[in-house]
Amino acid sequence: MAAEWNELTRITQGAEIVIERVRLVGRDIAIEGEFELPKLARLTAEDQVFIMAFIQCHGSIKDMEQMFGISYPTVKNRLNRLADTLKLVENHPSPPREDVLAELERGEITAAEAIERLKQ
Repeated sequence: MAAEWNELTRITQGAEIVIERVRLVGRDIAIEGEFELPKLARLTAEDQVFIMAFIQCHGSIKDMEQMFGISYPTVKNRLNRLADTLKLVENHPSPPREDVLAELERGEITAAEAIERLKQ
C-alpha cells in the first residue's frame, strides 16, 4: 500500500487530487461523487513520514533531532510549517480574566457575557 501511495504521489507531483469513487472492501457497495483527501493525505510522502516519526517519538524534539540528524530549530521550523499547513483546530485563547472584568466594569459587556467568557 505504501508503495502505491508513493507511486501516486510521484505521478501527481503534488497536484490536487479528487477522489471520485469509494468502495467498501469486502462489500458490494461503492459510492461515487467528489471527495477530497483528508489534510494529512494531501501532504507529501516526506511530510507524512515526518509526522509519523514525531508521533512515534511521542513528540520529543530531541528524539527527532537524533532520528533525522537535524537541529532543534530545523525540527521546530518544520513542525511549525506543518501546523500552519494543516490547521486542524482553531485556537481561540480565552481573554485574560482582568480584561473581561475591565470590560464589565466599563459597561462594554453584560454580566452574563462576562461569566460566559470566564468559563472558557
